[in-house]
Amino acid sequence: MAFVPPARHLLRAKDLADARYFDTLDVDDMAAAAGLSRAHFSREFRRAFGESPHAYLLTRRMERAAALLRTTDRSVADICFSVGLQSVGSFTSSFTRTYDMSPTSYRAAFPPAADHAQVPACVVRAHGRPQHRTFREDSGPEPG
Repeated sequence: MAFVPPARHLLRAKDLADARYFDTLDVDDMAAAAGLSRAHFSREFRRAFGESPHAYLLTRRMERAAALLRTTDRSVADICFSVGLQSVGSFTSSFTRTYDMSPTSYRAAFPPAADHAQVPACVVRAHGRPQHRTFREDSGPEPG
């Protein structure tokens, strides 16, 4: 087996946190992805990225929660659970500490989510189809 630099293992754990922040992921899972013991992983992660693995995971969750608060009308509790947190009270405290305002105040600082309503994909596809026929098979049967 080829030598893999330790930073590669740490990136694997960081990628796991980025991809699965919404799961019940914890530092043990990240350490397992890096192939290191929890204590060694935590030290190496902090040295490489400047923050603890737990803080990194919580930051990812808060960033996603902030995006959902800005762009959806989902309840604060629903957003809390959808980003992988288990307690609305802890979520509110962490969010307030991160953004200097409660989730509800943060949402109120942005236009309502209905203003960001996206066009359904089926409408985009229908509108994006060519308006002029360009293929022989589209023109119907050839006279015979």
